[in-house]
Amino acid sequence: MLAGIVVIAGAGWAVGTRLRSPADEAALRQPPKPSLVTSPVVRRKLTSTVTVSGTLAYGSPLPVFLAGVVGGTAETQRVTRAPRPGAVREGSVLMEVNGRPVFALRGRVPMHRTMAPGTRGRDVGQLQAALRRLGFAAPATGVFDRSTAAAVRRWYGGRGYTAQEPDLAARRELETLRQAVRTAQETLAADRKALDAGRDVRPLKLKLGNAREDLRAAERALEREDLRELTPEEALRLEALRQGARTAEEASLTAEQALAAAKLEDDRRLLEMKASNARQDVQAAEEALASFDQEVADARETRLAGAAAAVRRAQEAVSTAEQSLRQARQTSPLRLKVANGRRSLAGAKAILAEYLRTYGVSVPPGEIVFLPRLPARLDKAAVRPGDAVEGEVATVTSAAFAVTGSVESKEAGLLRKGMKATLETGDGAELSAVLTATGESARLATAAPGGSGGTGGGSGDTGGGSGGAGGTGGGSGAVSGRSGGRFGSVPVLLTPTAAKGLRELVGTTVTVKISVGSTESAVLTVPVAAVVTSADGRPRVQVELPGDRTRDVAVTTGLAADGNVQVTPVEQGALEEGDRVVVGGA
Repeated sequence: MLAGIVVIAGAGWAVGTRLRSPADEAALRQPPKPSLVTSPVVRRKLTSTVTVSGTLAYGSPLPVFLAGVVGGTAETQRVTRAPRPGAVREGSVLMEVNGRPVFALRGRVPMHRTMAPGTRGRDVGQLQAALRRLGFAAPATGVFDRSTAAAVRRWYGGRGYTAQEPDLAARRELETLRQAVRTAQETLAADRKALDAGRDVRPLKLKLGNAREDLRAAERALEREDLRELTPEEALRLEALRQGARTAEEASLTAEQALAAAKLEDDRRLLEMKASNARQDVQAAEEALASFDQEVADARETRLAGAAAAVRRAQEAVSTAEQSLRQARQTSPLRLKVANGRRSLAGAKAILAEYLRTYGVSVPPGEIVFLPRLPARLDKAAVRPGDAVEGEVATVTSAAFAVTGSVESKEAGLLRKGMKATLETGDGAELSAVLTATGESARLATAAPGGSGGTGGGSGDTGGGSGGAGGTGGGSGAVSGRSGGRFGSVPVLLTPTAAKGLRELVGTTVTVKISVGSTESAVLTVPVAAVVTSADGRPRVQVELPGDRTRDVAVTTGLAADGNVQVTPVEQGALEEGDRVVVGGA
């Protein structure tokens, strides 16, 4: 019974505590007494930032197209080795088409034609510079000459390929042109022979041959006379005169000796007479020799003059015969045929020479892709083995990372190239970055040339799938493109200052805060909602006083960031750290 009484009493007490009178209920439902909503004045350093939500990707996307056929034929071009994503270095093979290589080289002039012997231009100079960088000696002439062809042959051979040699059709064409030259030569020779065998030409031709033979004989005779000093007769006569002079000199010497040995006066007179006669004989012999020398010189001059005259007459005869033969040939019916034969031969030789200037090792337009910067990164392959090459084959990017996104136009006015930023990843990590471009510059820097991808390249609400051809047209790129016309958004491009740890984040969304301004030191700050404008147009804050009272403090405002604004009291000491200010005028 006692236990029952205790239970009943407890139940009554519990029910009683939950029962309220109407007056109690009304009192409980009354609103609390109004009070001020305040926030403390805090001294801190403010940093104003613009926040960008963007996609991390590799920068500068560039679609790759082949400039023409790979190999020497225009047959169907099929991929035999597809491009592979990864690093692209100068001289590396991007892909194979019909078993032929497609090389990547550095250069800003696009590949646009076949480079063959004789080709000249900036693209050829670009190829020669690349060959030198790869270690293959090539000139810097800008002309695809034999040295360049040899360097290309060594380059292909070093990579396990064969440089493009003339194909069967080209070799057949060369043989056809050479046969045309031979045929023209044979025809001209036959026509000349027929012309020379004509009845009005043959006698004159024989006459010309005889005149030329006479001229050669006259020239040989003149040459002999020029070399010969004496004729045989003159030589014999000269020897006789010299012998007579020696005999006279001996007789004179004997007479002089006898005269010197004579003692008797009568003998001396006789010997003096003999000696005088002997001296006269010597003088006569010397005069005879001198006279003979002059006679020989005159005779030689006469012979040379006669031989020279004979040469001139022979030359005149040859000229006359040539003129007669020429006139006869010009008036012959076969003359026009020979002239036409000469022109045909000259034309065939000119065509052959022109063809030979472009014949030899060549580089087809599809076997080289010039990229503005190397090394680069092949981001995406657009073809697979067996596909026909008809358009874009791959997309390459730079090896650097980039973040693409957009900001409102009013915020874009605060941005300047080179501003520092902080990149926040999904896992909370923070990395430093730099603002690289805004507006049109950012759009051009992140958009693939030719309209094949890039930022804003998607057509759906999610930004075009995996980023389009450029690999950077993900979510934020599409947002930029979609909001650019509706909400006044401006595209921006940021570059991380360090690449460590970013490779795994490519394609993910990141948040970037761009610092657009900061205070030099800690300043007094209040919530933006605490600043009101008085009737005179000056900003002020309401400082809380005891008893729910307030006092107005005139302030000047400064930098605003993260919902707070820098304030400086007009009257020094009117506002201190720790004071509480009314927020929102409540």
